[in-house]
Amino acid sequence: MRGRRLFPFLLALLLLVTGRAFATPETASPATPSATVPHLTVQLVVPPAQIYPGQHFTAGLYFKLEPGWHVYWTNAGDSGEPPSIRWALPDGVSAGDIQFPTPKRLPLGPLMDFGYENEVLFPIPVTVANSVKPAGSTASLGGKVSWLVCREVCIPGKAELAVTRAALGSAPSQPGQVADDAALITRFASTLPGPLPSGDQAKFETTPKGFTLAVSTGQKEESAQFFPFDQTIVSNPAPQTVTPRKDGVTLDLIKDENIAGTPKELHGLLVLSGGRSYEIHATPGALAVSTGGSTDSGLLGAALLAFVGGLILNLMPCVFPVLFIKGLSLVQSSSEERGRLRAHGFVYTLGILLSFWAVVAALLVLRGAGHQLGWGFQFQSPIFLALISLLLFFLGLSLAGQFEIGLTLTSAGGGLAQKSGYTGSFFTGILAVVVATPCAAPFMGTAIGYALAQPPVITFVVFTALALGLAAPYLLLTFVPSWAKLLPRPGAWMEVLKQAVSVPIFGTVIWLVWVFTQVTGPTALMALLAAFLLLAIAGWILGRWPAKAPATVAAVLVLALAIVVPVYAAKELGAPISGPASGSAATTAGATKWEPFTPQLVAQYRAQGKPVFVDFTASWCLSCQVNERVVLERTDVEQKLAQSGMALVKADWTQHDDAITQTLAALGRSSIPTYAIYPADPSQPAKVLPEVLTPGIVISAVDSVPKPDTQKAEAPATGEKVF
Repeated sequence: MRGRRLFPFLLALLLLVTGRAFATPETASPATPSATVPHLTVQLVVPPAQIYPGQHFTAGLYFKLEPGWHVYWTNAGDSGEPPSIRWALPDGVSAGDIQFPTPKRLPLGPLMDFGYENEVLFPIPVTVANSVKPAGSTASLGGKVSWLVCREVCIPGKAELAVTRAALGSAPSQPGQVADDAALITRFASTLPGPLPSGDQAKFETTPKGFTLAVSTGQKEESAQFFPFDQTIVSNPAPQTVTPRKDGVTLDLIKDENIAGTPKELHGLLVLSGGRSYEIHATPGALAVSTGGSTDSGLLGAALLAFVGGLILNLMPCVFPVLFIKGLSLVQSSSEERGRLRAHGFVYTLGILLSFWAVVAALLVLRGAGHQLGWGFQFQSPIFLALISLLLFFLGLSLAGQFEIGLTLTSAGGGLAQKSGYTGSFFTGILAVVVATPCAAPFMGTAIGYALAQPPVITFVVFTALALGLAAPYLLLTFVPSWAKLLPRPGAWMEVLKQAVSVPIFGTVIWLVWVFTQVTGPTALMALLAAFLLLAIAGWILGRWPAKAPATVAAVLVLALAIVVPVYAAKELGAPISGPASGSAATTAGATKWEPFTPQLVAQYRAQGKPVFVDFTASWCLSCQVNERVVLERTDVEQKLAQSGMALVKADWTQHDDAITQTLAALGRSSIPTYAIYPADPSQPAKVLPEVLTPGIVISAVDSVPKPDTQKAEAPATGEKVF
């Protein structure tokens, strides 16, 4: 033992002599799900309520620590040891390595440790072999856990933990979850570091004192910390000098005094502004100096893609009914003077712009607070789903002729009616944005992914281009008089067509109700249906006694009750469906079996030499549903996927899932649909497919991936395993 590595040993020996070093090991009683010992509680977390063949789920070790005490990261720093577990699992059940969340620096005198205070959960991937047959009605999963907990003193501890779960011979139709365990896994999912996003770079150069680590992220980073995975490379207690760059950050690191030669790479964990953390493998070399021209070029390209995507968005099924309503409005006002037509176009565009800016502002604020969100995030909220379905149902009642509201297309004459017309144009723009968010047109995914990884100014520029693309068709129509003259004259046919438009609006409501049940479960459905009945009563009151103050007051009271009922149910009564990370069963689409996504599952298949096709989808994403029904469930596509030897994984983003959000960010995306093919070689990047699929695109992409290495891939079992 040399140099500084000798110092911790001598310090520990001195403290031991004075009675302040490693105290008597604490041992807990065996075979319990959790153990409480001095200074901490440790718990074995296993979310699934049943264990069955072919299952993949994430278990974990959860530590709850007293204030001031800490446990350690995989590289503990200058002293300490990370937690470990020696599993005692049934035959056919295997556990992967412990995964370590992002740590913090813990100074201890002249030393520097890396670890966790307060509470931490260490995820562990668990796999049940396909060949397993249950030996009884239950299965026990457990092991011997060891740890070192420190403050001024360090206390080694150990406990034997175990949980009992039902053992099944096949996957149940509705897998159960242990609610508290599933909640812990979900709560700590965002603490794991991800891979460095595609397009980012990490390089290092040697200096007389150590290394200069340069990282390019495409945005200015105000803070950074580097945690080395390898010991004796970087001096742990030495300060790390951070120099922000307009496209990333540079860190000056002091080398360890025991380093032997120049490392081939700097392997470590990089924590950036806002708490974002990535595992990096920095290679020797210098980053190219970023220039304003390259940044401007990237911004111009992203803005152009966003504008084109906004144009195409008008043709998507989620937006077209609203645009059709606006087209009828233009027919109604075609006889008006040119200036008034243009004013309608500007007001409609203003509604779209302000709505987009509000969505972007919410995204940036929530991301700044540490949340991982993407395009369409509001559709993951049952309260938002309830409110937007009520709004569209009420609009449908008006279009069907039950009553007249300000958005009616048949109002005419007078200053009040004109004011209502401008208000209608503005709120139609807002409505177009609201219903557009579950869709992603071609080119949108790349543009949004770029925008959300940039500084706020660039993010607003790209989303403004997207908004202008969405508004452009109607705005252009109001500016070209010759086109407006082609519109038919107003007449009785408009009332019939207006009522017909209510049909796709009600169809959209049915779809939203289905999405609502996917997010909340069936418990809150009756409350939403009751709210629809209350809206119908309010509409009847407005239609039976139009423009009467008492009737209006009564209708408003009924409307308020209609809003309160489903919002309360969504908040208090809904039973959110557990996400795939907690161990849900595989799903079947057509003849193809898809497994629920976890990053550990993808990594496991790639380690076995097997490529992985991941479908990032959600119930509220109409574009996703169209791609799945029209392309992925086609017989020829299903046969190609089955013959390819690929693992098929579905990342369901219906509810918020940090692991899926982080994986999308690593692919350079913040929206769905996204389709990615991960090659069997873990060192190779994933191939991202277009947002709009065709059978040819999928088949060509599958053919371009090398076949699985059958020697490395998991061989089929020759016999049954019993647990």
